[in-house]
Amino acid sequence: MRQPPAFSLDKQAIKVWQIHGGITFGLLLVFHLIFSYIVVRFEWSYVFIVITSVLIVLIFIIQTWLIPKIRYRRFRYEISDEEIYIQRGIIIVTRTLVPMTRIQHVDTTQGPVLKRYKLMTVTISTAATTHEIPALSEGEADGLRNEIAVLARVTDDE
Repeated sequence: MRQPPAFSLDKQAIKVWQIHGGITFGLLLVFHLIFSYIVVRFEWSYVFIVITSVLIVLIFIIQTWLIPKIRYRRFRYEISDEEIYIQRGIIIVTRTLVPMTRIQHVDTTQGPVLKRYKLMTVTISTAATTHEIPALSEGEADGLRNEIAVLARVTDDE
């Protein structure tokens, strides 16, 4: 069996994913407050509020503390002259090989949370799929994008 890829993401990825989990929690909380108002307004059983409150707290703990740490530990990548090797997953670990000859273009993206932590995501597009290497430092992401673009161009010309 092949060894796991050598490189991991920037450590700040955990904070970024925790912030995304917190945003999800905030949206769930708004819906929970609306639901609670409806329960009180129509004099339904308060058991509904208790059950949904417990579920939302569990989702918050899992989404902001557990999943980002596991995701960080499991996500690995490696670039060679002939392929990109990506490992990802939380419960089910997926290992993907993307041949350089199949790559059509490479992008870097940076949303507001990634920008705050000076991170970028590298997106690799083939004819059929798109693959991402999330949360790399800006310099590393730019270098990786350029390296993949050069390697993909060289293998196309041969």
